[in-house]
Amino acid sequence: MDTTRSNDNLLTDNPELYEARFPDTGRLAGRWAEDCLRRHGAGPRVLDIGCGTGRDAAYLHAAGRTVVAADLSEAMLAYARIHHRGPDYVRADLRDFDLHDDPVDAVVCLDSALLYCHTNAELDGFLASCRRSLTPGGLLVAEMRNGAFFLGRTELLDAPAVNGFTWHGTAYTSTTTLSVDRTAQLLRRTRIWTADDGSPPHEQRSAWRLLFPQELRHVLAAHGFEVLDLHDGPGPRTEPPWQEGAGPGERTDQDRLHLVARLTRHD
Repeated sequence: MDTTRSNDNLLTDNPELYEARFPDTGRLAGRWAEDCLRRHGAGPRVLDIGCGTGRDAAYLHAAGRTVVAADLSEAMLAYARIHHRGPDYVRADLRDFDLHDDPVDAVVCLDSALLYCHTNAELDGFLASCRRSLTPGGLLVAEMRNGAFFLGRTELLDAPAVNGFTWHGTAYTSTTTLSVDRTAQLLRRTRIWTADDGSPPHEQRSAWRLLFPQELRHVLAAHGFEVLDLHDGPGPRTEPPWQEGAGPGERTDQDRLHLVARLTRHD
């Protein structure tokens, strides 16, 4: 059977499927972000950039915040407006955005969305956009993969990872292969989807920037941010997961990075 190939993403192009594959019924990511905002005294206005299905933005809205939520995917935005109402949903590219609204008190960027900034120019574009969008003293809260995890470790690279789930009576299986592109400093992913509904296998390719903790501190400082927290857990995607009341860790060794930074220079 032929395999179709594309840069399309089966999950992000099909938000219902995404939420079925990655359920967060307890809204752990939203609760973790809200805890960071409260702990560091953020004001009520929040921008969730790379909002995906909108469930984290809707949680922040339900917690009493005024939320603008932005994503590049029209499919995600259409789904969010119906299923996770409350935030003001807009289309924007996180690598260069200017929402022309009142400044916000915090920018939230979860689930490795920041790592779609593949080049230094794109990372600069993201941080310059955050600086334009934030009030003086505003916060950047982010959660992502940790590039340092792959220094000397190959456990996520040695063999393909196979996962499956059933949605609306169709059984889906994904076979995911990760590789490190050291020249581009990217973690490249090839994922082949198969389904038992007779559709052909679908291969999709994507990549994340491999950002290292000290590199992240350096580029944040260059853009006028002071790092308040930078650690590998606990967080919404760690094992064990973050629980209410748990404070930040002190290490940056494991697979996830959790960042809170304050804008201290607004020039």
